[in-house]
Amino acid sequence: MTETHTDTNPDPDLDRQAVTPFISYQDGVAAMDWLAGAFGFVERTRWRGDDGTLAHGELVAGRGLIMLAGGIPGYEAPRRHREHCAAAARWSEVPWVVDGVMVRVEDVDAHHARAAQAGARVLSEPEDQPYGRSYRVEDLEGHRWMFQQPPA
Repeated sequence: MTETHTDTNPDPDLDRQAVTPFISYQDGVAAMDWLAGAFGFVERTRWRGDDGTLAHGELVAGRGLIMLAGGIPGYEAPRRHREHCAAAARWSEVPWVVDGVMVRVEDVDAHHARAAQAGARVLSEPEDQPYGRSYRVEDLEGHRWMFQQPPA
């Protein structure tokens, strides 16, 4: 196993946060690169298996940590799964986050523009809600995310 450890955020609180999302990707290496570019996440750790797939990855999102894996035998990302599963295709018709992650950002509109420019599938445009300004999006493999800017 090969490790690339880019400790750009050595904040020890990241290692002790109460909840850490762990998301699987068919191509974890490509996902880490895309998520950093599209969503502005910062790579912290990348371990590759001997076959080059992502064994474990960590991305920093503000003061939060997201863990990723790839190369899991038989795993299908949401986008590919809904191509042959009628139930998954049906629940993917709604613009809501189904089995996803919510991330707080400082500027939802700028974040939305960056994600759209990178080719993210926008599920809902930025809009004001009682809990803040937010939008919903799918990443390159169909995982759903909500980005939210708290109210002023």
